[in-house]
Amino acid sequence: MHFKYILAAGLSFIAGASQAETVKIYAAASLNNALTAIAQQYQAQNPDIKIVPVFGASSALAKQIEAGAPSDLYFSADVDWMNYLVQKQKIPAKQVFNMLSNDLVLITPKAVNMQFKAVPQFNFAKAFQGHLCTGQMESVPAGKYAKQSLTKLGWLSSLNGRIVGTDDVRSALAFVERGECQAGIVYRTDALISSKVKIAGIFPNHTHQPIIYPLALTQQGTVKPEAVKFYRYLKDHTQSKMLFKHYGFGVKG
Repeated sequence: MHFKYILAAGLSFIAGASQAETVKIYAAASLNNALTAIAQQYQAQNPDIKIVPVFGASSALAKQIEAGAPSDLYFSADVDWMNYLVQKQKIPAKQVFNMLSNDLVLITPKAVNMQFKAVPQFNFAKAFQGHLCTGQMESVPAGKYAKQSLTKLGWLSSLNGRIVGTDDVRSALAFVERGECQAGIVYRTDALISSKVKIAGIFPNHTHQPIIYPLALTQQGTVKPEAVKFYRYLKDHTQSKMLFKHYGFGVKG
């Protein structure tokens, strides 16, 4: 009788766990650590909701959403791809909230000592050997910002053939961590989570568009109440804001 009670209780627990409502959030790769920590914190407080983050380049995720991927929220690393989905009528403009900010930095492996001055007169191409890694410059937000800064400073043409464009910003970070690239352009938040790289310099804000992370609910029609609840938690709750700040993001509002 005792065994049957335990078995019944266990089955009841499994059934309850299987009924947890899933909220899927498509988020920029640079949000990985912060958003994973926030999702774990949120689920501990809301065991009936399962947060499923899908991380990647904002560009790739936007294309997936456009193609009909079943996402509930989209968290982009730039406003361009959010605007793209608004224009494609995949996201209601009224749901978009500019949530976070970030800085663009130059990184090197820990053992590399590199001089860096963010002025046009500085010979950036001769400051390091080998390749410079960043996101793909035509699509990945980090790469787009990098291209803007390198162009503004007059350095881009001198790096012809030496730039490696990666699928997302975390891939660029990994290349530098392994020493396959002597320099990389990533976000400050990426550099802070790695013990294998160091920040050699910061690209001034005036050299690139503002780095803004907009958040939005993706469904045009009936929106899951659980998705709305998590959306509000991300943008309004003190605990989520504290964790974003802990990982180096600037928080709006």
